[in-house]
Amino acid sequence: MARKLRLEYPGAIYHVINRGNYRRDVFETVGAAQSFVQTLEEAVALYGWRLQAYALMSNHFHLVVETPQPNLTEGMHWLMSTTATRFNRFRQERGHLFQGRYQALPIEDARVMGHVIDYVHLNPVRAQVVEASQVGAFRWSSLARFLRGPRFAGLDPEGALNGRGWSDTPDGWSGYVEHLIALAANQEEQKRLGYEAFSTGWAIGGTDWQRTLAAEHKSMALTPGLASQEARALREAQWRELLDKKLRETGRNQTEALAAPKTAPWKLKLAQSVRTESGASVSWLTRELALGAEGTARSMMSRSRNSKIQ
Repeated sequence: MARKLRLEYPGAIYHVINRGNYRRDVFETVGAAQSFVQTLEEAVALYGWRLQAYALMSNHFHLVVETPQPNLTEGMHWLMSTTATRFNRFRQERGHLFQGRYQALPIEDARVMGHVIDYVHLNPVRAQVVEASQVGAFRWSSLARFLRGPRFAGLDPEGALNGRGWSDTPDGWSGYVEHLIALAANQEEQKRLGYEAFSTGWAIGGTDWQRTLAAEHKSMALTPGLASQEARALREAQWRELLDKKLRETGRNQTEALAAPKTAPWKLKLAQSVRTESGASVSWLTRELALGAEGTARSMMSRSRNSKIQ
């Protein structure tokens, strides 16, 4: 069965969800959770996202992401593959870390997004991991970062606060937490807001908006991949610029890189550096630097992360 197209457009907002493969516990240790949050921070910086909320549960995660550029698919591919590579290397395992494709439900607007952010922040309460009164104490959510820090670039408090009567101050966050505690106890309000549909279906918003979005999606499907091809071309131009810059810094050029053995430490370190700083895909780096098979190149680049360029 063909995969359905991702809906991507400038300024799109998504509720993104993914679970551990076979529903295994992915975030069972502090180190695992910290590693994911660090990788998420890197993805936000690489792809220019505005991260409105996140929550890590034992076997799944929730994100509310706004994408100024239509690059959710590319950014999530980087986030998922980088997370899996780091987890598997640390655990000395192989295979898929997360099950299938992540869910990415488009969100209608800032008003609806505010409700989804509440839903994400209340996830540990709804899962009975913490009491409602302790919602702000749950360590692995954006709410804890907003309340106590440290925050990172791209983590945006405005989605939870903007237009809802609170400001980004201690008093404002105190009011927001009180709102969450009251909402946690009000099952009827959660039902009215449509909480049960926030993790299912294909989009989160009003019926008219969903019909319009579906019609636009049908139109886009007539030329599938066109927008993504344009975005890909732009990204590859950025990758090329960084690669050329780093080659000059090492006193080399691409001709030398292509001629050098695929196992040359300096070449692997160079590839890893470009991937880390720009999100360049392994397949592109493999082609541009003659690194051999993609799977082998990925493994060699990972092993070179802590080595020095020779």
